[in-house]
Amino acid sequence: MITRRDLMVACFAICCTLGVIALAAETSPVMTSAIFDWNSISAEPNNTGSTRTFFKGRTATLDDLDVHVTTLNPGQAPHAPHQHPNEELIIVKEGTIEALVNGEWKKIGPGSVFFIASNQLHGVRNPGPGTATYHVVGWKSSATPAPLTH
Repeated sequence: MITRRDLMVACFAICCTLGVIALAAETSPVMTSAIFDWNSISAEPNNTGSTRTFFKGRTATLDDLDVHVTTLNPGQAPHAPHQHPNEELIIVKEGTIEALVNGEWKKIGPGSVFFIASNQLHGVRNPGPGTATYHVVGWKSSATPAPLTH
């Protein structure tokens, strides 16, 4: 039989665990102002082109801020169309990409911006003939919803 003492010990253990988790989240470093020079960030080759990871971390107002740059070879996509709870911006640097937005593939070129809303199906591909390079800015906050389940 569960006693009052057992319940008190269990509550104490739960409170300690939650406190440690909260403390760990609060003590992870918060990004400060910084410059990330294009020439100092190496491009890591992959099967579809390359990726430059500029940074990924917590800020004063966001749980996670992720900035990377993808270069796609002609005819390539970084992955199949998908969705996720966080929002993203894709900013085309050079070349042409096709972006899946609201169920339609649309061509966009240098200087164009593609906003990806929370839990919306989206995709990117390079129709060619040359490479296409774009910046990806993604973020999560306390307002980011849970992933959709199917």
